[in-house]
Amino acid sequence: MTDYHYYFRDDYSEGCHPAILTALQETTLSQQIGYGNDAYSVEAKRLIAALMPGKAVDIHFVSGGTQANLIIISAALRSYESVVSAQTGHINGHEAGAIEASGRRVEVVHTPDGKLDVSRISPLLRQLGNPSSTQPKMLYISNTTELGTLYRKTELAALSDFCRTHGWYLFLDGARLPSALAAEGSDLTLADIAELTDVFYIGGTKNGGLLGEAIVITHPELKKGFSYHLKQKGALLAKGRVLGLQFRELFRDNLIVKLAGHANARAMEMVPAIEKLGYSFLVPPCSNQLFPILPYPVIGGLARKYLFHTWQQVDGQHAAIRLVTSWATPAEACAAFVKDLEFLSRQ
Repeated sequence: MTDYHYYFRDDYSEGCHPAILTALQETTLSQQIGYGNDAYSVEAKRLIAALMPGKAVDIHFVSGGTQANLIIISAALRSYESVVSAQTGHINGHEAGAIEASGRRVEVVHTPDGKLDVSRISPLLRQLGNPSSTQPKMLYISNTTELGTLYRKTELAALSDFCRTHGWYLFLDGARLPSALAAEGSDLTLADIAELTDVFYIGGTKNGGLLGEAIVITHPELKKGFSYHLKQKGALLAKGRVLGLQFRELFRDNLIVKLAGHANARAMEMVPAIEKLGYSFLVPPCSNQLFPILPYPVIGGLARKYLFHTWQQVDGQHAAIRLVTSWATPAEACAAFVKDLEFLSRQ
């Protein structure tokens, strides 16, 4: 395997924050009830629910994002109902057809920045009541999006109003929700998200945990029988304590948002240097994912030292790459990348 200087490929290349390892070691001999009824999971749910005061929420821990998406969508929809997603949505391009394999269709809407709005999804209303068409019933969005862009409160509120008017569920994939909450200019809180969506989850895998996502259900209909779906899909772990303990640590003293803030800051530190070299971005940078547009020779030079995705061809000479920073990314790694980019750009 190539000895890369640093991995900018994703935000889960490291293990986990040391506080989690310490907690796992200190509690390993404590006997606990299984299947998420342990004291650590109960405490973690209390900490999360406290951030949404006055809102009745059901919270469930699962191991990963694809698992969360599959269980939520298949539990919520009947076989003839569909879920609407941006073409960049994780359920559309990155989950090996998991949603379709459950018998639910993904309706794709094209958008340049990964974000959906009412004008883009309204045409799907023409399918309603037509027995020859799948019936849209759920809107799937992610925050941050797969392109690192953010939803503002007014944008989420408009989508929420649309969904409630037409009887759709609004589902927010929060694999990188802590990065969205920590982003400069973000005006959403967990309480806002709980108020405006029907179900969402908070990512631990990409935000300092070993693994795990916390599903938060607010809609009464979606709460019914959800634990049975968890068990049926193999997501109800006997040692649920492993997930609950991680989220207990991540939500102590707002650690999860602090870690996301670190990831965002490391990424944004590179932006001025990239722009100074005359390069633009596929979408405006605002979180821990950057998509600079670079010449292919420069990309090739960088790829000898750094691991990243070549995301999208822009023209015959340029492509957008994806750089992702994490809760553990050191400033030195970002500085080294910028220095190498400057050197290659002069060749």
